[in-house]
Amino acid sequence: MKTAVEELSPTRVKLTVEVPFKELEPSLQAAYKKVAQQVRVPGFRPGKVPARIIEQRFGRAVVLEETLNDALPKLYSQAVDESDVFPVAQPEIEVTKIEDGEQVEFTAEVDVRPSFDVPDYEGAEIVVDVAEVTDEDVDTQLDALRQRFATLTGVERPAANGDYVSMDLRAEIDGENLEEQQAADVSYEVGAGSVLQGLDEALEGMSADEEKTFRTTLVGGENAGEEADVIINVKSVKEKVLPELDDEFAQLASEFDTLDELKASISEQARRNKLIEQVVQSREKALEALLEKIDIPIPESALKSEIDARKHNLEHQIADSGLSREAYFRLYQTTEDEQFAEFEEISAKALKTGFVLDKIVKAEDINVNEQELTDFVVRRAMQLGVAPNTLAQHLADNDQLTLAMMEIVRDKAKTIVGDAAKVTDEAGNTIDLKAIYAELDNAQQGEELEDESAES
Repeated sequence: MKTAVEELSPTRVKLTVEVPFKELEPSLQAAYKKVAQQVRVPGFRPGKVPARIIEQRFGRAVVLEETLNDALPKLYSQAVDESDVFPVAQPEIEVTKIEDGEQVEFTAEVDVRPSFDVPDYEGAEIVVDVAEVTDEDVDTQLDALRQRFATLTGVERPAANGDYVSMDLRAEIDGENLEEQQAADVSYEVGAGSVLQGLDEALEGMSADEEKTFRTTLVGGENAGEEADVIINVKSVKEKVLPELDDEFAQLASEFDTLDELKASISEQARRNKLIEQVVQSREKALEALLEKIDIPIPESALKSEIDARKHNLEHQIADSGLSREAYFRLYQTTEDEQFAEFEEISAKALKTGFVLDKIVKAEDINVNEQELTDFVVRRAMQLGVAPNTLAQHLADNDQLTLAMMEIVRDKAKTIVGDAAKVTDEAGNTIDLKAIYAELDNAQQGEELEDESAES
C-alpha cells in the first residue's frame, strides 16, 4: 500500500491511497461468504453458494462493493498510522479507481490536528495567592459548621429574610385552578431566590395562617411562560437558631473536646487547602501562559463537535430541571445567546489545551501505570457516588478506559508545566512546590495513621 499526503489547509489533509488488489484478498473472501449467506440460489444451501455462481447470478460488482465496505475502514486506519497524521473527525472517503485484480485507489479528506511547536516553558513567572490562614477564614468555616447544626424554631411574627416558612401553593389562570401547579407543605427559605419571580417579595411580612396572591410567570409544566395568579397559604414561620460557639458545640460537631482544638484543626485544614490551591493555580496559570505563546488553528469540525456536545448537555439539563427555557436561563442569570457564545470560547480553549498537552505527553514520553489508573477510578467513583468496581466496569464496557488514560497523562503533562515555572505568591515569597508536595503527603500519611489507630 502506498499513501500520499496533501495538506489542504493547516487543519485538513487529503490522503491518496493506492492498494494492490492482493491486499484485499481477506476482505474479498469475507465478501463472498457474506453475500452467500444473504442470497438464495436453487440447489444450494444458504452460505454454500460458490463464488462463480454468485458472480454469474449477481455480478462481480456486488462482491467488490462488499469487499470495499469491509476493507476501506481498515486501510484508512493503516494509512493514517503510516502518514503520522492525527484525525479529529470522520473522513470523507471516495473510491477513485478500481482495476479489478490489479489495484484500488481511494482518497480520504479529513480534519487533523494542526502542526505546531511547543515553546520552552521552563522558568515561566507565575503569581499565586498567599497561603496565609486568617481569623476570617476560620470564622467562615465555623459559621458553615454552625449552619449545619442549626435548629428551626417557630416564631409568632411575620416572616423575614432568612426565615423558613411552611406553605401551600396553587396557581390560577383567569380564575381556573391549575391542578399541576399545586404543592402542599412546601418548606422554603425566604430570600433564597426562587425561580418563581415575586415569591420572596410576597412572603416577606406574611404570618402563619395568612394568604396572599401575587401575579407571576409560570416556569414549568404545560402552562410554562404564561401569566398566572399564585396563591400562597403560609402555615408556619420558623427562624434559624445557630448553636453557641463553645466547647459543647465542638464536642457535638467534631471529635474534639474543646473549641480551641476545633479551631486549630480548622486552621490546619484551611492551610492545607490553601497549599493545594497554590499548586492548582501554579499549574493552571503556567499552562495559560504557555497557551498565550502559541497560535493554533482549530479544526472546524472538531470545534463544531465540541460545541454541539455542550449544547446537547444543556438541553438535557433544561429538560431535567422541569423549567421553561426562559426560567432556566433566568435562574443562572444568563441568556441562551450568552451561553452559546461561552460554549464557543470554552470549546476552542479546550481543544487548544488538549493539543498542547498531548504534544507534551509525547515529547516527555508520559505513560500511565496500573496504580495510577486505579487511583483515578477510585477518585472519580467517589465524586460520582458509585462503587469503584462499578465505574471500572462501566469504563471497560463503554471503551472509555482510553479516555481515562488520556485524562491522566494530560494531568501529568500539566504538572510538568507547573513544576517548571518560577512561582511566587502575591506577597513576593518564592513558592517551593516540591516542599508543598512533601508537606501535603506527610499530612495525608499522618491522617491515615490516625485512622488506623482509631480503628484498632
